[in-house]
Amino acid sequence: VQLQASGGGFVQAGDSLRLSCAASGRTFSTYVLAWFRQAPVKEREFVAGVSWSGGSTHYADSVKGRFTISRDNAKNTVYLQMNSLKPEDTAVYYCAAGYSGLGERASEYTYWGQGTLVTVSS
Repeated sequence: VQLQASGGGFVQAGDSLRLSCAASGRTFSTYVLAWFRQAPVKEREFVAGVSWSGGSTHYADSVKGRFTISRDNAKNTVYLQMNSLKPEDTAVYYCAAGYSGLGERASEYTYWGQGTLVTVSS
């Protein structure tokens, strides 16, 4: 599976952005998908994950209620809708695919996209 993230940009605090991650491969619908992010001089952290069917989701506490992850298996795409953005959301966002169940550890995911930069100005 190859993953291509897009949709990042420069926004003001309180604005919204939607990230997309398009995947190649015929087995897209069998993967758990997730978004991680990495801010400068910080470790990569889990943001949100969605099960293969889209029926189950899991969020980091820091984004719960503001971000929504979804997937469209017909389009081989996973999305991250980000609302009420804060300066602390500034990071490079990565999409990832794996076989485990909605885990928060990066090591649980096998495939990674190249990342898209989100910058939130105060």
